[in-house]
Amino acid sequence: MGERLDDPRVHGTGTGLSARAVALAALAVIAAVIALLGCGSDGGSTGAATTPVAAPETSDVPAERALAGIVRDPAPVVDATTVPSLTNPSTDVVFRAEPGGFEAVYFGYTNCPDVCPTTMADWAVTLRRLPEDLASQVRTVMVTVDPDRDNELLPGYVESFVADAEAAGTTDADRLAAAAEPFGVSYDVTTNDEGDIEVSHSGFLYLVDDQGHLVVTWPFGTSSSEMAADIEQLFAAQERA
Repeated sequence: MGERLDDPRVHGTGTGLSARAVALAALAVIAAVIALLGCGSDGGSTGAATTPVAAPETSDVPAERALAGIVRDPAPVVDATTVPSLTNPSTDVVFRAEPGGFEAVYFGYTNCPDVCPTTMADWAVTLRRLPEDLASQVRTVMVTVDPDRDNELLPGYVESFVADAEAAGTTDADRLAAAAEPFGVSYDVTTNDEGDIEVSHSGFLYLVDDQGHLVVTWPFGTSSSEMAADIEQLFAAQERA
C-alpha cells in the first residue's frame, strides 16, 4: 500500500539537516539554474542562443467531453419487446423515444430500500437541471422486476418522483426477460427461509433514442449534473447531425 500524504513518515524531519543548511542548498540550486539559463543582469543572454517555441494552435471549437455514462458500441437495439403500461392500461410501453427526443428507462421495484429511490430522486433533479424545452422531450419509464407486488403500486410510486412518468410491468416472466435482456438488466426475485421476498437487480439507468437504440447507460451514483450534461450534449449532437 502506498504511503498517505498525511503520513508523518512522509512529512517527518528526520534528515539531520538544519534549516540554515536547507536554505543554503536551495539558494545554490537556484544560482545553478540561473547560470544554466544564461540570464545576465542586463537581461541579455550570456549562453547559447535559444529558439523561441511557438505557442500551440488554439481552436474555437471546444473538445467534445466524454459522456459520464457508459456507451456501448454498437448501440443495442432495445425496442423489439414491449411491456404493458400500468399507467395507461390496455396500451404497451415501447422502448423508443418520441421523434427527436429521448426516453429514460429504469428497471427496479417499489420495495427497494435504497438504490431505486435514490436513482429516481437523482433523475428527478436531472430533469429540473435541464432547460425546460429539453426536459419536455425526455420521457421517463420505470419497469418493475417485482410485478406480483408492484403492478398496482408502481404508477403512484414513479409519479411521486416524476409527475408524468410511466409505469410498466408484466407477470409474464418470459416477456419481462425478453425486454430486459438487450439493456443488460439482471434481476432475481426469491423467497428466503423466513418467507420474506428478496429482490436483487442491477442499478443502471438507461437512455434510449428515437430509433430504439440504447445510447448511454448511467451507473448507480452518477450525479444529476453529469446526467444533465450528457443529455444536453446528446441533444446538441442531434442538431449537428
